Amino acid sequence: MKKISFFFICLIFSHISWSQNTANSPKIEYFLSMEQPQTHYFDVVIKLSNFDAKTKQQGFIDLKMAVWTPGSYLIREYAKNVEGFSATSGSANVKSDKINKNTWRLRLLAASNEVTVKYKVYAYELSVRTSFIDDSHGYLNPATVFMYVNDWKQTPSTVTIKPYKNWNTISTGLKSLGNNTFEAENLDILIDSPIEIGTQKVLSFDLKGIPHKIAMYGDVKFDEAKVTEDFKKVCESALGVVGEHPCKDYTFLIHNIMMGGGGLEHLNSTTCQTSRMTYANEKMYQSFMSLIAHEYFHLWNVKRIRPKALGPFDYENENYTHLLWFSEGCTSFYQNYILRRANMMTPEDYLKSYSGEINTIENQPGNKIQSVTESSWDAWIKFYRPNENSRNSTVSYYDKGAVLGGVLNLMILQSTKGAKSLDDVMRLLYQEYYKKQGRGFSDEEFQKAVETVAGKNLNDFFQKYIFGTETIPYNTYFEAVGMKLVDKNEGKEEPYLGVELRGGGLRITGILRDSPAYNDGLNTGDEILQIDGSKPDDVFKLVSSKKVGDVIEVKIRRDGLEKKYNVTLQKNPTKNYVIEPLENQSKEQKELYKKWLYL
Repeated sequence: MKKISFFFICLIFSHISWSQNTANSPKIEYFLSMEQPQTHYFDVVIKLSNFDAKTKQQGFIDLKMAVWTPGSYLIREYAKNVEGFSATSGSANVKSDKINKNTWRLRLLAASNEVTVKYKVYAYELSVRTSFIDDSHGYLNPATVFMYVNDWKQTPSTVTIKPYKNWNTISTGLKSLGNNTFEAENLDILIDSPIEIGTQKVLSFDLKGIPHKIAMYGDVKFDEAKVTEDFKKVCESALGVVGEHPCKDYTFLIHNIMMGGGGLEHLNSTTCQTSRMTYANEKMYQSFMSLIAHEYFHLWNVKRIRPKALGPFDYENENYTHLLWFSEGCTSFYQNYILRRANMMTPEDYLKSYSGEINTIENQPGNKIQSVTESSWDAWIKFYRPNENSRNSTVSYYDKGAVLGGVLNLMILQSTKGAKSLDDVMRLLYQEYYKKQGRGFSDEEFQKAVETVAGKNLNDFFQKYIFGTETIPYNTYFEAVGMKLVDKNEGKEEPYLGVELRGGGLRITGILRDSPAYNDGLNTGDEILQIDGSKPDDVFKLVSSKKVGDVIEVKIRRDGLEKKYNVTLQKNPTKNYVIEPLENQSKEQKELYKKWLYL
């Protein structure tokens, strides 16, 4: 007989202690069914039992519904879809009051130690951040369906699902206990685990001993072997950034629909939507793989490498951070960089993609108004609620963050002579804050991490281009890899009106800041009736036939009234940037170029 080690004895006592604590802790069980999926309702039952002393003493339990879903920074008020709330304890009814927009208070019976709650949730919005059910499948984000007890956030829970009669597959990142029952260690895990229920086809592959599943919903034809292999290539390339995979398993939930796109990250899963035409179109397919790379890379950047605000979450209020430009934007930088590293995107296509991102922000007037940190902070009130002036007053933390990620990568390559890159910042943040300290990082700690890897003080860079709105000196960084950013529109004298029109029509849908239309009185919503006395077939073609400095008479209809404005055409300020090689590149520039683009 082998001797029992001290460690093993401690492990036994630790298990006994954990079991006792579990036995004395509240118990939460969720039961989900869908008797009439064509009506778009999920039926929910929650069994709460084994109440703790605090709960018994206060005499009530507050059940809450989250108001937002992590990863999608907008208050969405999921409680609006709840119907038929009721509660019982044994055969007795339990009185309940709705005390605010998302909280139901259960008045406990004196001798009761359990309550059963029932309600229905209307789910008919098929997006990656909401829930949906019809006669073909059911999909849910738990934040939109399952209520929770705020004081019991660390309490484990189970979810038992009764699929509709012909549905035979459940796909989720939750741990399976068998018999369609799943376990969540705590509320954050539950909310972070979307569920697909139906007849979806499930593909699988193994990556470094970690099982990966791809659950494909939708009537779509595709090459299963190719798609599986390409997913694996993306995942292998993404893994190479940080070098360590934190998951025991990973699940992709893919919705193949007529039109749509987008994704939402989770701890060990993601939901992505794409068109059914994607697999037959090379360009669309590469874009889809870019989306897969983005959402998969989030399992590190956001879910583990994260600002302090991004977990644990307050599900009832906004969670503010200045760093969405890094969490989302730098993930956007990596999505195509991961494809390039996997040889799924040519160097030429990568450079075209990156210059396109630069064009996006440099042609947006709001880039000079709103810093990328302000954009991150105000995501809750601006990014998801754009209006006709948003292009003039805001910049996307996705787009600007992607550009900044590329610039920081070039800067670090330059300052370390190719020894380090943005990957090393990711590794440092992962090791120090996720693994060692088990927390998120502050703005100051993030900057310090970048400076540590770059080997120099970056306060001036951060103040000007991240906390400020000054134009990034791109060629300072491109020069290190023997490239330059060139504006192909430089020197051109093209006239410019500065309006956006819906579908090539004559109604103005947007006006750019400081443009002729902006300065001379045209408004969003105006219908253009005539230019210089005649109705234009094509406004832009007509304007292009003029000269810079010409004054045109624009007749419009606004609020049912006709008006005329004299508008002085200006030179078109639109940039058309491309990335080109420098002449007479040095040996050092050529070598760094190869490291940059993994050649």
